[in-house]
Amino acid sequence: MTLWHGRFSGGMDDAMAAYTVSLPFDRELAKEDLEGSRAHVQGLVRVGLLTSEEGESLLSALSTVDEELTSQVFVFDPSDEDIHTAVERRVTELAGPTGAKLHTGRSRNDQVATDLRLWTKRNLSLVVVDVLEFCQILQERATAAGETYLPGYTHVQRAQPVLLAHHFYAHGWSLLRDVDRLHDCLKRLDVSPLGAGALAGSSLPLDPDYTASLLGFAARFENSMDAVSDRDFVAEALFVLAMIGIHLSRMGEELVLWSSEEFGFCTLDDGFASGSSMLPQKKNADAAELARGKTGRLVGNLTGLLVTLKGLPLSYNRDLQEDKEPLFDSVNQVRLGLRAMGGAYATLQIHDAVMQRAADGGAIAAIDLAEYLVVHGTPFREAHAIVADLVRRSIDDHSELSELVNLSEHFGEDAAALLLPGVAVTRRTTPGGAGPKPVAEQAVRFAEALQAAQRPR
Repeated sequence: MTLWHGRFSGGMDDAMAAYTVSLPFDRELAKEDLEGSRAHVQGLVRVGLLTSEEGESLLSALSTVDEELTSQVFVFDPSDEDIHTAVERRVTELAGPTGAKLHTGRSRNDQVATDLRLWTKRNLSLVVVDVLEFCQILQERATAAGETYLPGYTHVQRAQPVLLAHHFYAHGWSLLRDVDRLHDCLKRLDVSPLGAGALAGSSLPLDPDYTASLLGFAARFENSMDAVSDRDFVAEALFVLAMIGIHLSRMGEELVLWSSEEFGFCTLDDGFASGSSMLPQKKNADAAELARGKTGRLVGNLTGLLVTLKGLPLSYNRDLQEDKEPLFDSVNQVRLGLRAMGGAYATLQIHDAVMQRAADGGAIAAIDLAEYLVVHGTPFREAHAIVADLVRRSIDDHSELSELVNLSEHFGEDAAALLLPGVAVTRRTTPGGAGPKPVAEQAVRFAEALQAAQRPR
């Protein structure tokens, strides 16, 4: 039996029922639905719409349903089109006629909006914990990296030497921004829709402020139409989750490159790699590749919901049923990805010598030569052209750049010393730079930022 059967003379067509049913995925909201229903019952008792005995009967029935769902003995009925219907049906079976009062002053519109906000609050908070744990891993790897350096890249070409710690912190700062975005999203969604009804509130003496307080929301809705139709918080959550996925994807791409024989910068732990079903020698960076691949799915979830929302008139429309699956999926995939990639980074075997050898060769310190000339009074554009000419001659003649520098009228032995192994990375001294002094300062700042992010908000 549907919650609206009185308006119709016939039952729903089987094809229609199969198309509209949401129970297979919205049963994820069972805990939140029970939580919202308890608050609603307490609110009804408080304003005199239920007697205390009726309230106790309903709360007892809701507790039984909770136990049945938790122990997985709850029996769903074919007529249960969603989790809200299933809970109310079972409560009515347990509480008798009093069960029919459970939905007093409430619509599925404000009910589901309340459930979804509660679920999103709870689960985004868990994502925050996962991201911070990954940040902790990156901090530990940066500390352990010590003075190890490698090429920094632009356009996937060697650009300048950077400390490995600097590289790890780069990813750490991006994830800390994700934490800030998660908290911003949590702040905006912390509003209770319960009491908004179908769209216009109620003539009954409901107290939305009271139920918002019971449910732990910071506030109640200001506009009932907005309350039941707003899914900004879902779209915003999906954006933040997609952004985390993009950061994981970039890190994954890096591990794929670094662990290849062509780079040889690192080796993945066996627990975060796979082999080939055909080629015995292979060790594939599957965790990293999936971090790349699943990001398309996260972006798709965001894009799909935005397209769903873009043409909806106020207030509630059944289209909004499509908000849950992408949200549930994105939260799940991001949490799995954070754990897998965190584990991969925590167990990564770094090949220091290979990294440093790659950062010592060729003309990777060419900018230091140009800056040497600048310090001695040469305009930068002229200095750039002088060094670029030496680099071109080195390539064309297959000669060592250091030899050309030694022979150049613009330089001398002191300038050639800038090209010695390990020298260039030490010369990055500006705040936030990749050299030892600024990275040591950055380590302190990152530790402070991470500690602040771990404090309750």
